[in-house]
Amino acid sequence: MKIWLDGGLRDLDSAHVSVFDHGLTVGDGVFETVKAVAGRPFALTRHLDRLARSARGLGLPEPDADEVRHACAAVLDAGPTALGRLRITYTGGLAPLGSDRGDQGPTLVVALDGAVRRPDSTAVITVPWTRNERGALTGLKTTSYAENVVALARAKERGATEALFANTAGRLCEGTGTNVFVVLDGEIHTPPLASGCLAGITRELTLQWTGAHETDLPLDVLDRADEVFLTSTLRDVQAVRRIDDRRLPDAPGPVTAKAMQIFDERAGNDLDP
Repeated sequence: MKIWLDGGLRDLDSAHVSVFDHGLTVGDGVFETVKAVAGRPFALTRHLDRLARSARGLGLPEPDADEVRHACAAVLDAGPTALGRLRITYTGGLAPLGSDRGDQGPTLVVALDGAVRRPDSTAVITVPWTRNERGALTGLKTTSYAENVVALARAKERGATEALFANTAGRLCEGTGTNVFVVLDGEIHTPPLASGCLAGITRELTLQWTGAHETDLPLDVLDRADEVFLTSTLRDVQAVRRIDDRRLPDAPGPVTAKAMQIFDERAGNDLDP
């Protein structure tokens, strides 16, 4: 395994980030997870655009897109895999202990790990914690991820692979690392960005390719939706077969199955849509 760190490829044993890096000490950083298929990244342009938006939202210097592309290509060439998780991390860099930033510039890390195709359906839970749709980090994909770690651990304890959040207004928002879609009377709906959810790349493509609607939804829509599915970089479109104690035994249902088919076909025809 080779890792890109601040300008070049390093072996795993020599790819070291300082203990004073602001991404470690206070979570001052942004990241992207990119699916790699047969050694090539999927939707990289969209991911790099979002990386830049997240960096601007934190007040970090905008990353050099050409450098990040070069780093991704170098890492993929050094460790090709049939299906992989390419992680781009961009932090505030070296800084004093505390919230103030330093002046030595950001840290860029690109790493690759293998992945396996997700099953067609999964189980999820809802959690009592909320997303803040008006917070300073709302809509940014930052390394301040601890609340997702806690919620996902709760999901794993209950035999699920994802936890779903409402926002502070009690509206359906998102999962720890996914966007959520529901099917009502044959039509697909997903919470709008105003709910506080992340502007997921797979979410965006699913909206474009299936004609889904952005709809303000109460959390209890999960109790009555005909079908529910998740989207994310490595799940693509994945049906939900259980939500808490409610079972959807026929998952994936017909609308979800069609969305899965459309996504697979469109993504297979264009690796950078």
